[in-house]
Amino acid sequence: MPGILYLFPVTLAESPLEQVLPEYNRQLILPIRHFIVEEVRTARRFLKKADPGFDIDACQFYSLNKHTTPEQIAGYLEALENGSDMGLLSEAGCPAIADPGADIVRIAQEKKYKVVPLVGPSSILLALMGSGFNGQRFAFEGYLPVEKDDRIKAIKRLEQRSYSEDMTQIFIETPYRNVKLLNDLTENLRPNTRICVAFDLTGPDENIRTLSAKDWKKDQTELTKKPCIFLIYKG
Repeated sequence: MPGILYLFPVTLAESPLEQVLPEYNRQLILPIRHFIVEEVRTARRFLKKADPGFDIDACQFYSLNKHTTPEQIAGYLEALENGSDMGLLSEAGCPAIADPGADIVRIAQEKKYKVVPLVGPSSILLALMGSGFNGQRFAFEGYLPVEKDDRIKAIKRLEQRSYSEDMTQIFIETPYRNVKLLNDLTENLRPNTRICVAFDLTGPDENIRTLSAKDWKKDQTELTKKPCIFLIYKG
């Protein structure tokens, strides 16, 4: 009988596991010895956090990143076929959400293996919950373009969609470009369009702030080097 592919959420920040993950997850992960991960070192650290006595040396880790070929991905699931349960771990938050793990889940579904997603923190949903924006209609856009002209076009397109479709727009940026993105938002959105910035979610410096574009111009919140989620919604 084939094994089960478990999708294990991990912490978003340096917070205790028991603060953000159910004990049920920890109990499920303890007997598993096959893991598909983005970064082996991060995964090993997470497993040791789940149980200091975890036998890391008995585990098989399969790396999943931009260099992983489709042929390699398909081969990773042989352990399931042989009856072993497997765990899929993201670098942060929930596997397969803004995460390459979606490719693994797709293949598992095609092969009719049982897939079990588990409860854990999603920065996208936590930010939306705390924003005060429309939680019934929303879209996650990933990263906006790096080139300034293209980024401004994308910002205006997302704003127009928010107004015309009554839809919250959600996107992310690498920490060192947070300030630049916020400046582009305040300079190019309508003054009354609302912007929510959620940073260090579940961490010690967690903060979720919603202000109009014009009010963000007066704000001095320090965003540099903090993981952020950005949301915009019609004023």
